[in-house]
Amino acid sequence: MRGRVVLGLLIALATSLAVNATSQTAVPTPVQEESRPTFAEWLAGVRAEAIERGIREEIVDQALRTVEAPLPVVIERDRTQAELVQPLEAYLSRRLTPAIVRTGRQMAAKHRTLLGRISTRYGVSPALLVAVWGAESNFGRFSGVHPTVTALTTLAFDPRRPTLFRKELFSALEILNRGDIELARMRGSWAGAMGQPQFMPSSYLQYAEDFDGDGDRDIWGSPADVFASIANYLKGYGWTAGERWGREVRLPSHVAEPVAAGMAPRAGTCRAAREMNGPLPLDEWQRLGVRLTNGAALPKADMNASLVSGSSRHFLVYDNYEALLSYNCAHSYALGVALLSDRVAAGR
Repeated sequence: MRGRVVLGLLIALATSLAVNATSQTAVPTPVQEESRPTFAEWLAGVRAEAIERGIREEIVDQALRTVEAPLPVVIERDRTQAELVQPLEAYLSRRLTPAIVRTGRQMAAKHRTLLGRISTRYGVSPALLVAVWGAESNFGRFSGVHPTVTALTTLAFDPRRPTLFRKELFSALEILNRGDIELARMRGSWAGAMGQPQFMPSSYLQYAEDFDGDGDRDIWGSPADVFASIANYLKGYGWTAGERWGREVRLPSHVAEPVAAGMAPRAGTCRAAREMNGPLPLDEWQRLGVRLTNGAALPKADMNASLVSGSSRHFLVYDNYEALLSYNCAHSYALGVALLSDRVAAGR
């Protein structure tokens, strides 16, 4: 009876919580308009702080010279991200089409030798590297056209998440200061993510790799640097070699009325991670009636798992799944990448 009661609460929670995430940082209370500086005043402050941080004055002037006003398209896109507004099942159906899976397998075959070397060094599977690459830039075909500095300036001035994007703006200026890329080539997504891995500037500074050994960390054009940078990022966020991300499961059709189960809330800055139910040992999920999608028992392993649910699909996820959430704090994104990697690895 206790198992049914606990399961009832878990399922009620899983189906009532939105599976999509907002930003990894808390949404600040908007500043009153009358107390805010004008954009020009604010930008002058950014310029002064950048120079104080040691970024060369000519780099700052070159980067900020053409930034005349916030870009409305960037603000609009920030409010309507597909991972945040689409139901989980609808998002997955769009991201796991036969054509996308077929392309993923073709790319895994094309880069097999390179991916194998990178996988050996970093402990991240070739299929997962291809899946992230596919999700971020359509397998290298499109990595964005928005000027990175202008996009980040817009989001840093916007009152929703100014601290996060101000930090990223200074990181972008530091990349220019180091001479890693020319300003004209520094383009990417509306949110300031760059290159084929779609790294934010701070992630580039910390995780970008020069795997081909040419002296540049070229996440814009070098397949070796792109795949190695993705692998280095995931390893840095705790990806464990040889372990699964999770699996799709079936929940019992009959559940008890939800009651307090005494589960402690999860902590952390990623809302999607906080909304997961669990973790619980696999044998506890088994006792509560959770099964594989074919009805078979869950595997016997000394592992904890958390429950992630949409309206009709359910997943038990392990520690590696949270490394995927670090890339994009949205269950739709993380599950899309994880399921694509499984299908690429299946090779059929």
